[in-house]
Amino acid sequence: MTDTPAPPPPGSGPVTVAITRRVRPEDELLMRAWADAGTQMASHFPGFLGSGWVRPSRQSTDWHMLYRFDSRDSLATWQESNERNRWLTAGTNLVEDTRIEHRTGIEGWFDEPEEQDVSELVPTVAPAPPRWKQMVVIWLAFFPTSVTLTYLFGPFTGGWPAWARVLLSTLVATPLMTYLILPRMTKLFHPWLSRGSS
Repeated sequence: MTDTPAPPPPGSGPVTVAITRRVRPEDELLMRAWADAGTQMASHFPGFLGSGWVRPSRQSTDWHMLYRFDSRDSLATWQESNERNRWLTAGTNLVEDTRIEHRTGIEGWFDEPEEQDVSELVPTVAPAPPRWKQMVVIWLAFFPTSVTLTYLFGPFTGGWPAWARVLLSTLVATPLMTYLILPRMTKLFHPWLSRGSS
């Protein structure tokens, strides 16, 4: 079983590892017990924020599993631990990994959920922050970035048409927001974002 993905992408803040695993129908109960054991084990490691699984339908043999840590360092501690290696070894003949993906910061919050059997969701999955909180954090990141770029580019783009000024601003702002600003804002506001819907 190849559950040792490449290092997460650059940046700080929480990291979610999403894994698609294929499970034979006759092994479903064993897989659930194995996944629960992994969750219990990971919960004793620093920085663990939650884990869980979901499947597209009751008939599907693919199970989408995830676990989340508060930083790359915390994730690495778990991924390099003897406990995790032994746990993975125990599941070698039980599950087959078909896809592994890292997500950092708040990327993925905009993804609409695929068709899922909601009754199959494990309650240990950390719920996503309410959308209004996501909106607030994004605005707090976007507004100062937009104002700063406007002042920086103003002396050089004063005679440009509006569409060209917007094009330049968005070309610079988008990678800044995605790779630098939003991951840091997410980490900064994590206690508030994870405090339920209040």
